[in-house]
Amino acid sequence: MERTATLVVMDRGVTSTALPEGVAEYLRNLIHRGGLAPGDRLPPERELAQQLGVARLSLRAAIKILQDGGYIEVRRGQKGGAFVTELSKPFAEWRAKMQEHVQEIDDITEFRIALESHAASLAADRRTRADLTALRGAVADIAKSDGRGAFRSADSRFHDRNAHAARNARLESSIHAVRGELFSPHDLLDYAEPIQESRHDHQAIYDAIRDRRADRAAELMREHILRTREQLRVIVFGASGAGPRQTGGQ
Repeated sequence: MERTATLVVMDRGVTSTALPEGVAEYLRNLIHRGGLAPGDRLPPERELAQQLGVARLSLRAAIKILQDGGYIEVRRGQKGGAFVTELSKPFAEWRAKMQEHVQEIDDITEFRIALESHAASLAADRRTRADLTALRGAVADIAKSDGRGAFRSADSRFHDRNAHAARNARLESSIHAVRGELFSPHDLLDYAEPIQESRHDHQAIYDAIRDRRADRAAELMREHILRTREQLRVIVFGASGAGPRQTGGQ
């Protein structure tokens, strides 16, 4: 069932507001990290331009860039609009890039661990009741998700809220950027395999943040991201997970 996506736009989200490529990059990043899923309909043009703080002309040009890249398709008619595609073209291009630059997955994973583990530690100290409610809701939505789009959306919301709960705008922005460099794996694996493991991981991280166990939250986030890396290695390199591996901490 199609849904009109609700975008959560950061204050520092679109940094190149005068350039269509800046808007396109922001939306591309959101798609990669799971904030927008295949089949999602973007908000109407006027509303989306207002949310992003850009001119409608720049937004139209950005949508054209995303169309050309295979991320967005525009449908006409009463039920028309801009929809996220099945992402087959951009995923194939991203996978080829990862295969060509085999160290990239490990490099990005290490950077994610540095950022998101620290964010989880800070979140355990700084979280509010609203943060806990949002994190708990995302965990519940992961457990009851009935499709890959809902699964990846809930996963994205959990990581976004963890970053927000750290109360550091630069850290939050950096986490969004690095997560956007890798495709969320949840559209690309057999759905039954990662869901229970993912739910367990996110529940444990939530419990540590709720209980203000900063070191535990950081370690659990690190372990979760390492497991996500192994999923991505299978997606990119095949069942053997071929390619260089970092040996430390595994």
